[in-house]
Amino acid sequence: MGLSAAFFDLDKTVIAKSSALAFGRPFYRDGLISRRDMVKSAYAQLMFRLGGGSDEQAMARTRDYLAALCKGWRVEQVQQIVAETLDELINPYVYAEAATLIAEHQAAGRDVVLVSASGDEMVRPIGALLGITDIIATRMGIVDGRYSGEVEFYAAGPSKVVGVRELALERGYDLTDCYAYSDSSSDLPLLEAVGHPTVVNPDRTLRRAAIEHEWPVLEFRHPIPLGQRLRDRPAVPVAAAALGVGVGAAIGLAIYARHRRAKTLSRTG
Repeated sequence: MGLSAAFFDLDKTVIAKSSALAFGRPFYRDGLISRRDMVKSAYAQLMFRLGGGSDEQAMARTRDYLAALCKGWRVEQVQQIVAETLDELINPYVYAEAATLIAEHQAAGRDVVLVSASGDEMVRPIGALLGITDIIATRMGIVDGRYSGEVEFYAAGPSKVVGVRELALERGYDLTDCYAYSDSSSDLPLLEAVGHPTVVNPDRTLRRAAIEHEWPVLEFRHPIPLGQRLRDRPAVPVAAAALGVGVGAAIGLAIYARHRRAKTLSRTG
């Protein structure tokens, strides 16, 4: 157990896709969802992201739709589908930059926690793929081995912070010493809850907030399978200029660098 923690959102922060939608095709293939369900799920996910996902009614609708969709599914079947397709559907889409950053936090003695609105049965195996055992994810009610249609905990928006605070209390973390990473404005409460927030591939609303708060901004662009990362070390480095540097400071560095280049060119010319 570390003295502090780094909390990572999953979709578009650690992996370059939606973890829930990634398993849509095998769920359809195994008869859990219809083609219409696939289209509706993709549309709901798109609307959630375009809207910033921060509207409470939108989150409630998504939660209720998820509960109704999964009702009656056998938990064991879902776990089996995820295990069988994880290497094909998720492994190639893990950002090398995220994997490097996770390893850096672990090397520094911090616990790394995945925090995702996707279901625990999906998020936990993805965490294991990355060497992460601490998970805060959506938990569905289960009765006799099947999903009951109830959501016990929906890990989205402000609810993520509830899960984070509970874990911090249990582990003794001081959240002012903790880190958080996300791409979505729906995770503003999570980012504001820690002392070291960083935005990754931010949506427009989150980018504005990062500028206002002078939070670091990282751009992850290199999804690489785990095996290739191990063969081709060192992995793609995290954008070093952005780590630990506020947005305002990073802009200042860029302006200064341009000024120096212009000055050098005028001297040589």
